[in-house]
Amino acid sequence: MTDIDKIISSLAAVAEDPLGYARAWKDRTQGKVIGILPMNFPAELVRAAGALPLLIQEDDAAITYGRSLLFEFYCGYTRSLVDQAATGKFGGLDGLFLVDHCVALLGAVDAIRFELPDLPVYLAQYPASMDEPATPPMVRERLGGLWRKLEQVCETTITPEALRAAIAASNANRAMLRRIHDMRRAGQIALSGRQMQALVKSAMVMDAAEHGKALTALVALLEGQQAEPSNRVRLHLSGHFCHAPKPELLDMIESCGVTIVDDDLFTGTRFVATDIPEDGDPAEALARWYFDRNDNVPCSTRAQKSADWESYLAASIRRNGADGVIVLVAKFCEPHMLYYPELRKMFHANGIPHLLIETEHEGLPLEMVKTRVEALIEGIRQSGRTRETA
Repeated sequence: MTDIDKIISSLAAVAEDPLGYARAWKDRTQGKVIGILPMNFPAELVRAAGALPLLIQEDDAAITYGRSLLFEFYCGYTRSLVDQAATGKFGGLDGLFLVDHCVALLGAVDAIRFELPDLPVYLAQYPASMDEPATPPMVRERLGGLWRKLEQVCETTITPEALRAAIAASNANRAMLRRIHDMRRAGQIALSGRQMQALVKSAMVMDAAEHGKALTALVALLEGQQAEPSNRVRLHLSGHFCHAPKPELLDMIESCGVTIVDDDLFTGTRFVATDIPEDGDPAEALARWYFDRNDNVPCSTRAQKSADWESYLAASIRRNGADGVIVLVAKFCEPHMLYYPELRKMFHANGIPHLLIETEHEGLPLEMVKTRVEALIEGIRQSGRTRETA
């Protein structure tokens, strides 16, 4: 096993067992662990309170007791959240915080409150209409309430100095993850989709300093890699706003002669694309970050006249030289399903081959889906869209 593989394997182990990592961190430091939910929660505020922000992941376990708490038409991620709460897996959390509010996520939070009445649960509901004059002051107000509640739960005072340090650490890690994405996009490195996902998912879980140390060593090793010519089909993966696609799905896609050159997944580019400003008032910077994120990588859960997902996606595909797109939509994800027709119109208008794959917690018939992916790849090759990269 190479040094690169050793580092990635260690981070993948954390990504596969985030709650186990949090328990070990808590035992080691005696600090508090705050569960946070996607997509726009400012984890830096938790770090500034001296606690570990743990972005709760979808669990691989079959949903059992949680079935009695949420309807089956809720997405797999929210049903998994509730099942984890109902089966005792959140026992190490000192609180659960969120700022996003799709209908399914709100339902899941209500079910968690019902199941775990002693766990502090706090929703600082950010408005989704980004252009309204009332939105920036409302975000600042909600951020202030979040700040005070975290101080109460963590039994500490969050200082501007601590917040600036947390912001700087997060920005440094995001920059290194973006550098790895850039190298992969350019064909300089050949990390798999599974490996790239592990790098980002571990960032959602680990202590920032510990994760940064691993990334620093990894980037130094990857910078020495040499690009190799490839005639594999270059694809962009799009979608999955809240949780990670199953690694076996990524493996299957790549087994069809595909290189995933770019994405706008939550556990990918969307998570690392936007830094928090480090100058000025750090509280104002956290509020500004909410708007900057949607400017950089628009999301269909937000309404903004000056930014739309399809335009971003078209520009991204031109920039990364992708031959086509696979859209991954979580089953029952209403914001994605309602917006998909706009994406499809853009794909057709620009002659971009694409495939829609609906994913779900219970898994996929991979061989059937593989046939569809192979058909997409064959069509791309026959159209002559592919190009060799060096």
